Amino acid sequence: MKIKSLCFFTALLFVGLPTIVFSQNFLHRQDKKIVNGSGQEIYLKGIGLGGWLLQEGYMLQTSGFANAQWQIREKIAGLIGETSTEEFYEIYRDNFIRKIDIDSIRSWGFNSIRLPFHYNLFAENSNPPVFLNKGFEIVDSLLAWCEENQIYLILDMHAAPGGQSDEPISDYNPAYPSLWESELNKNLTVQVWRKIAEHYKDKEWIGGYDLLNEPKWSLPGNQALRDLYIRITDTIRAVDNNHIIFIEGNWFATDFSGLTPPWDDNMAYSFHKYWNVNSTSAIQSYINLRNSTNCPLWLGETGENSNKWFVDCVELMKNNNIGWAWWPLKKIESIAGPLSAVKLPAYQNLLNYWSGSGSPPTAQYAYDALVSQVYKLRLENCIYQKDVIDALIRQPFNTVTRPFAVNEIPGIIHASDYDLGKLYYAYKDNVYENTGGATYNSGWSYRNDGVDIENSNAFLSNGYNVGWVEPGEWLKHTVNVLQSGTYDINVSVASANTGGKLYLTLDNQNLTPVLDIPNTGGWQNWQYLTVTDVYIPSGQHELMTRFLLGGYNISYIEFFQKTVGVEDEISGSFDFDLMQNYPNPFNSSTYIKYSVGYDTEVTITLYDIMGKEVEVLVNEFKHPGNYDVRYDAKDLSSGLYFYGMKAGNYVNYRKIILLK
Repeated sequence: MKIKSLCFFTALLFVGLPTIVFSQNFLHRQDKKIVNGSGQEIYLKGIGLGGWLLQEGYMLQTSGFANAQWQIREKIAGLIGETSTEEFYEIYRDNFIRKIDIDSIRSWGFNSIRLPFHYNLFAENSNPPVFLNKGFEIVDSLLAWCEENQIYLILDMHAAPGGQSDEPISDYNPAYPSLWESELNKNLTVQVWRKIAEHYKDKEWIGGYDLLNEPKWSLPGNQALRDLYIRITDTIRAVDNNHIIFIEGNWFATDFSGLTPPWDDNMAYSFHKYWNVNSTSAIQSYINLRNSTNCPLWLGETGENSNKWFVDCVELMKNNNIGWAWWPLKKIESIAGPLSAVKLPAYQNLLNYWSGSGSPPTAQYAYDALVSQVYKLRLENCIYQKDVIDALIRQPFNTVTRPFAVNEIPGIIHASDYDLGKLYYAYKDNVYENTGGATYNSGWSYRNDGVDIENSNAFLSNGYNVGWVEPGEWLKHTVNVLQSGTYDINVSVASANTGGKLYLTLDNQNLTPVLDIPNTGGWQNWQYLTVTDVYIPSGQHELMTRFLLGGYNISYIEFFQKTVGVEDEISGSFDFDLMQNYPNPFNSSTYIKYSVGYDTEVTITLYDIMGKEVEVLVNEFKHPGNYDVRYDAKDLSSGLYFYGMKAGNYVNYRKIILLK
């Protein structure tokens, strides 16, 4: 009888305690790990949607005159008025992130999203506060897209009432009290999180609540920060025991003093990491924090560096079992993220006016320019930078390289289209990351490695050239040689001085002698370095451009086939063809490629515009194969000419333009 009574009394005690039962997909803490409801560890690989629900000046290129969102909005309203400004922000939010963005994030290999939001989408900072539905409408749509893709969505209050830091990223306005200087602001922060927790308490693909982004304020012992975190946690737990809570340290999420011991059974510590070395010692204090608290770590924000730095950081995090969220998905004109929006001239005119160097636009012009620029931020209109995704997802713990572009010989191999892969495997560059102020890419175009790439006007280029070349650097291209044979090689270079040297190798065997770079008269005055009669076998090969001495630009390497290899002559099947010369227009030399279908006499003749013969370029017996002839028109004047080919029953003519 006593035993039965004791058991009954014990059962009553357990009935009175709150019990958290996690379903399949709720993320929660299990000692030092983040797991789902079934106890399976979830390693977070995420993207931050910066710039969407809270604008930052550097992403929109307004930081010189408007860095915080309230400043950006003032500039816009000053041109188009408050009504049109409200309309613009609706268009901005509707187009910056859409379902296609979330679908793409999943397809690239990410499993989570960190959503920075402004509190003012959920409440007006009034007394008493007025709560809004706008934020929930936006997040509900985003969550539906995440659920469809099985992506965890972590909510991050990036701008708290008054601003949790004195930095523009928190939309801080020094004319008003900060979060830390106003009890009303603290109360509203707690209330907004209560509303959010009530709304999403049962949503399994909400990955957690990141309570305050990068606090930055002088808070002795971080006591005020700890007190506010506990208040927010308590109010969330009053309605939601399902979701993990992420806690960031003071001073840009780096200082966790005073924030231990943990005050909740389902919390993790989130640090941020920028512009420092990727070594265990650099994150040892955070590892110590994890060990002493038995709480998981999350690198909630990092990025804004080179691909080499990205690879090393991802490897460092994985080796220490720390999930991460990269920053950000997209912005205007940047190589350091997955998506880059092209900047429109009309938008640049607005930037010029706001910075004091342009004339004032009309309201209609300004509105049209702003909306047009917003449409350039839509994913399908952005430049997809596959090298960044490759660095984050494939390259860690992987030394295999992949072609960046289709590189075929005969043809043009663009220097900037070197292979995708790690430093020392796809390329070698002497300055390749920012760990404290270094400019790792002087050209800031096309790709995010240390290789310095800039816009180029070289004829036949892809619009870019490699520059700022230094001794000992090199580039590797995986090339597909379509036919064995003898080739002439033209290397397109430009330099404002002499002394540069380079050479080419194929499968680590010298393909050319060392070539001296001349002074071409400027960094965009292009000349060819020519090597003739080089035999190249068919098949896939590794072409290396090795920079023995630096101080020049290189745009591309062009391969012209002169003769066909024996094996291709025997087994090949050819048709007659006369191709367009290139370059065209030209000054003063050009190449004409042609094909012969069977053994026959071939004649190629140049004519002036009146049909008068100028010069016979080819007049000889040819076997089946592909050929080219180089023509130097140094003695001709500029103008329109024709060239024609006669071979057996084949006759064809093409137009040619000489510009001097």
